[in-house]
Amino acid sequence: MEIVLSVREFVEFMLRSGDIDNRGIGSPEDAMLEGARIHRMIQKRMGSEYQAEVPLSFEAAYPDYTIRIDGRADGIIHKDGKVVVDEIKTTYRELEMLGQPPIVHLAQARCYAYMVARDEELEEIDVRMTYCNIKSLQIQYFYENHTRAELTAWFEGILEQYRKWAEFTCKWKRQRQESIRPLAFPYRFREGQRELAGQVYQTIRKKRKLFIQAPTGVGKTLSCVYPSMKAIGEDAADKLFYLTAKTITASVARETFSLLRGEGLHAKVLSITAKEKICPLEEMECNPDACPYAKGHFDRINDAVYELLTTEDEFDRDRILQAAKEHMVCPFEMSLDMSLFSDVVICDYNYLFDPYVKLKRFFAQGVRGPYLFLVDEAHNLLERGQKMYSAEIVKEDILALRKEIRGSRTKLGRYLDRANRKLLELKKTALGEVSPVDTEPVHQAFLKLYGEMAEFLENAPTEHPAREAVLDFYFLLKRYMDVLERYDENYLTYTEMRQDGSFVLHLLCVDPSDQLKACFEQGVSSILFSATLLPIQYYKGLLGGTEEDYEVYAKTSFLAKQFRLMLARDVTSKYTERGLSMYRRIASYIKEITRIKPGNYMIFCPSHLFLQEVCAVYEQSFYEPEREEMLVQESEMKEELREAFLSRFLPDSPDLLPDNAIQTKSILGFCVLGGIFSEGIDLKGESLIGAIVVGTGLPQVSMERDLLRGYFDRHDKDGFDYAYRFPGMNKVLQAAGRVIRTVDDRGIIALLDYRFCQSSYTRLFPREWKDPRFVTVESVAAETERFWSDADA
Repeated sequence: MEIVLSVREFVEFMLRSGDIDNRGIGSPEDAMLEGARIHRMIQKRMGSEYQAEVPLSFEAAYPDYTIRIDGRADGIIHKDGKVVVDEIKTTYRELEMLGQPPIVHLAQARCYAYMVARDEELEEIDVRMTYCNIKSLQIQYFYENHTRAELTAWFEGILEQYRKWAEFTCKWKRQRQESIRPLAFPYRFREGQRELAGQVYQTIRKKRKLFIQAPTGVGKTLSCVYPSMKAIGEDAADKLFYLTAKTITASVARETFSLLRGEGLHAKVLSITAKEKICPLEEMECNPDACPYAKGHFDRINDAVYELLTTEDEFDRDRILQAAKEHMVCPFEMSLDMSLFSDVVICDYNYLFDPYVKLKRFFAQGVRGPYLFLVDEAHNLLERGQKMYSAEIVKEDILALRKEIRGSRTKLGRYLDRANRKLLELKKTALGEVSPVDTEPVHQAFLKLYGEMAEFLENAPTEHPAREAVLDFYFLLKRYMDVLERYDENYLTYTEMRQDGSFVLHLLCVDPSDQLKACFEQGVSSILFSATLLPIQYYKGLLGGTEEDYEVYAKTSFLAKQFRLMLARDVTSKYTERGLSMYRRIASYIKEITRIKPGNYMIFCPSHLFLQEVCAVYEQSFYEPEREEMLVQESEMKEELREAFLSRFLPDSPDLLPDNAIQTKSILGFCVLGGIFSEGIDLKGESLIGAIVVGTGLPQVSMERDLLRGYFDRHDKDGFDYAYRFPGMNKVLQAAGRVIRTVDDRGIIALLDYRFCQSSYTRLFPREWKDPRFVTVESVAAETERFWSDADA
């Protein structure tokens, strides 16, 4: 068995082991080390004796495994009989204030020096740390000389300590593989489930991507997880990342792995929780002076990780937090360290796709690793991807920061003033889409401001009163400048005036496919699945799919007789037709549908305002408190209010009757389409027997949506479909999907908008919606009654 580490990972192990101190780790100069361009500039200036970007590798063979450590030296110099390993770092810090290089930088260079001395059989070798100031391009060198014997003792001493971890990894992986080979599917396959699992498995073996439209009831999570683990058991990959957009889908994933564990699977399964949600302090403050878990963290973390690894197999939020408290270490950092030794990592999309949050332990170098990516509810990745790769700057934020630093640093103040003036000039001349030529003066001002802010943060004392405000805006500006580096034909630039009077400059990523594709290429294979991945070519194209990748429409075991799809011919949510008479007709539909069979229903409206209008009419003209209860989603609901709302639909609610009893009072949940209750909730059986969707879910008309429409029109797509219809229809499908969750469920799906009767919408219906019934407010009750009579027969 081969265990592969990068030099960076090896140095991080040294840090956790206490063999190097943590000077420089997490400090401003490390957070701001920039300059791939300057690296290349320095390398080109060197003479012919200078070899740039030299790949290096070390291997050590043991009876049961081999440890391989790979890296790439910035430069190696052979001159006058001497050999020098060069490690380049860029910084905004004034070089005379550096003192000595942080030992973590030296440790990385020493690793390379050891490998070179060993490979070239050198008796001694020099190490040069090259620091370059990004603004002035001034360079300062630091030199060390080492004998090969010194480096060998140092390097092999660390390697010997790592062997404990290597032996654990080797033993555990052997145990994992032996458990996977006989692993059987835990249930009898449903219709289409065996085929789907086979398609996932074959996609992994062929190292492609698979886009799955998987209707509810397919058992898509298990159908993707099981073949993925079987592929890992055959060495097609080594680690699985289960990527989610919501907490509820992460819970389903954990339950699936727990199910397989019951069938004999041995796998270490980690759930990564966001730092702010797992921090044990009331107010998160990540520095050793304020946080007892950060103080001395590196002294205790190895013991904490090793103990948990060797005693348990599932590491969820509660277990990580408990272990972190026992050992007094940061729970978030502990979970990141646990990811190195876990077979399965369940985490948010951010940890693979977001340039600022991604797990640098795995994805910093942008190279392919032995990873599988399972992307749950993949329809969410499009909008999330667009946001991850977009950025904005608000002019008023610059003015607010200028007030903070007034009188404290005039040079930074001048750069802020200049950026503000350039934005003001842009504000006077352009609103809406603007060209790169129009924004060039602004971006030049931003670039200079960015450098000055970085210099301020690196040189100003930590107690400086403006430091926190400068740091906050620095990160906003850094993101903007990073996005600007990526800017290409997949972007638009536009300006807008917000209702609060603020002026905003946007870099909008319209098509994130190239950047998502680059992320997927860091793994062996990717499986993207959702119950609403329609139209599948729309999502495949914008989520980084290629012609060589696969797509499949999974079969469902559900029967058409389980639900009745009704399309209303005489109502709409169109702005031009809204009014009291339309609200009354919609409320009448709700009454006519729900009065036939008492039970739990959800009514989805296109906005909070629309919801309030319909609720007011319903309550005034149709509401019968003795036979029904109205629940209304509020504009902002805290977690406890959400749970209380949903609990009214669950079987253990005190107002609901036990199994086999007849429910006589209905619960009508009025919700917002596309909101917190229209996706990711699982109401089975009698918990929900009807979903009434008002309107087509079209996003609100806005400058950004119209810019999207124009962009796709120019790229030979139907701009209205891409900007409005497809995103709206996805919300409709998600809301309608709340009704039928199992083979035993029965229910009504009513789409209240005459536009659903048009071919432009019916062509987007899933295959299961084979026999829609066209109704009016006068005929909907009879159609509803026919369905329930047949269903209850």
